[in-house]
Amino acid sequence: MRLISTRQSLAVVLLACAVGAWPAAGHADDGVQDAERSFTVVLLPDTQYYSEKYPATYVAQTMWIRQRLKDDNIKFVVHLGDIVQTPTVEAEWENAHRAMQLLDGVVPYSMVPGNHDMVVKRRDTTLYNKFFSPARYEGRPWYGGHLGETNDNNYCRFEAGGMKFLVISLEFAPRDEALEWAATVARQHPEHRVIVATHCYMRPQGRDTSCSTSYQVTGNSGQGIWDKLIRKQPNIFLVVSGHVLGVGLQTSVNDAGGNVIEMLTDYQGLPNGGDGWLRTLRFVPDENKIYVRTYSPLLDKENKEPAESFSLDYNMRQPLRKAG
Repeated sequence: MRLISTRQSLAVVLLACAVGAWPAAGHADDGVQDAERSFTVVLLPDTQYYSEKYPATYVAQTMWIRQRLKDDNIKFVVHLGDIVQTPTVEAEWENAHRAMQLLDGVVPYSMVPGNHDMVVKRRDTTLYNKFFSPARYEGRPWYGGHLGETNDNNYCRFEAGGMKFLVISLEFAPRDEALEWAATVARQHPEHRVIVATHCYMRPQGRDTSCSTSYQVTGNSGQGIWDKLIRKQPNIFLVVSGHVLGVGLQTSVNDAGGNVIEMLTDYQGLPNGGDGWLRTLRFVPDENKIYVRTYSPLLDKENKEPAESFSLDYNMRQPLRKAG
């Protein structure tokens, strides 16, 4: 496997520090009507070890997103939580900030705290909110809002393929009030197709049932999130999570009779903190398909195993179902 050398790593970090001098990457515009084009959403799973030990890998991921912005028509980037390894070590947050700064003003992206991004028993997200507070997104037209004073629960918007999308990001083991807030946001945007991102939801073989009890905090597991939020909101079509090493996938039917794709993506236990693996979801409206690809900018390699490279059916031409 090809690893970035020490000299290359240093160069990457220096480039990231100098991002303010970089021209913004160009937005996709090749003369094709947006409603007819495919587009991509990128998932960034558990970057905790990159922030702790391998900052150049994190930078390589976000640099690759910048470089692929036009060719892949990347419309949104979703971080799945566990941004850092130790929530009270500011140097790790600075590494994460430098990597994510490569996307500022380039492509919309969402962040959400995982269990490693907070002092869990107190739900203390002080440093997360120092570096990724609502103030960071002030003036961004795609940033929708947040619950309370923090950015622990937030939502963002984007448009692609002639459709409107909403990304709702929920705190680790979200409390009932967070789920109620998310339900309100989804209901207030009935014309938007909703992606829910939360750190702990799926395991390789199904929904998690112990997100909160394992950490002795009041909140909901993946099963609780499904029962109280996901199944009841007809415009939620995709739930993405990390937290548990491995990948998992299932499609469930909500109360309105619609399909909901539930996906786990987490590579933190692989060599070098995850070897830079990330996921791309390429939406192709004309085919009603989502093509899932697992790729490492660090290794310049694609994982073509069946569990890592596949397609999903998703009807993008059918009107959204209504609650009822």
